[in-house]
Amino acid sequence: MKRLLSIELQKIWLNKASRVLTLTYFILLSFIALIASIKFEFGALHFQVAEMGIFNFPYIWHFNTYVAAFLKLFLAIVIVSMMANEYSYGTLKQNLIDGLSKKEFILSKFVTIVLFSLCSTVFVFIMTLILGYSFSSYTELSIVFSDLDYLLAFFVKLVGFFSFCLFLGILVKRSAFALGFLLVWSIIEGIAKAFLNFRLFPEGKTASYITQFFPLEAMSNLIVEPLSRTSLVKSIGTQMGVENIKDYSVHFFDITIVLCWTAIFLLLSYRILKNRDL
Repeated sequence: MKRLLSIELQKIWLNKASRVLTLTYFILLSFIALIASIKFEFGALHFQVAEMGIFNFPYIWHFNTYVAAFLKLFLAIVIVSMMANEYSYGTLKQNLIDGLSKKEFILSKFVTIVLFSLCSTVFVFIMTLILGYSFSSYTELSIVFSDLDYLLAFFVKLVGFFSFCLFLGILVKRSAFALGFLLVWSIIEGIAKAFLNFRLFPEGKTASYITQFFPLEAMSNLIVEPLSRTSLVKSIGTQMGVENIKDYSVHFFDITIVLCWTAIFLLLSYRILKNRDL
């Protein structure tokens, strides 16, 4: 396992574009801290984003993981490019000639995906603790660590998404086309979701029950938007007579769906590689 990971990390680090994108990703993750310095001024009204309570424990776990998940595209490009370069530079064929089996090849990619996801999760964990202890009104340990399930959801979301990108990279062979396919797939899911919600099942929860099994929708459901949880948005909703009944919890069922899709993507990747003439 260590040998497989070492091979993949060398490939990524020796590729300038992949190295820059990886470093850019972690640098941008740290920029979440800059949100605290954003100030709004509307006439006599002055307030800072940090004063809205978004950096209060335990809410900050929800907010930071949700925002950080948007940056996963940078590492997705690395994953797709990593696979495309195997074909372009002939390293895939060379690795197989050198004795690496196709199963080990897929495993090496997956281990790299898990490592990237784990490093991202640890980075967000450390950054969240620093921001939380800097701005939170609540610092009791029981409160600080009460919503760590969002970190688990974040980790699973990254592993699932990167596994999807790996599958697309193997399927299409070209990074630009693979990323284009990813965009097309997201559009297809959006159209299907709209059709189910507004045409076939405009009432009830049937549409939501079906769409929760879509791969990208399943990943999205792991961490729902957190902004409507803020006191400011809640007070505005109360004044307008709008009751917020949204469920913000991380559900084991959603995690299971994403893990199943992860396994499917890996199996499909292996099947394609096994049957393809290299």
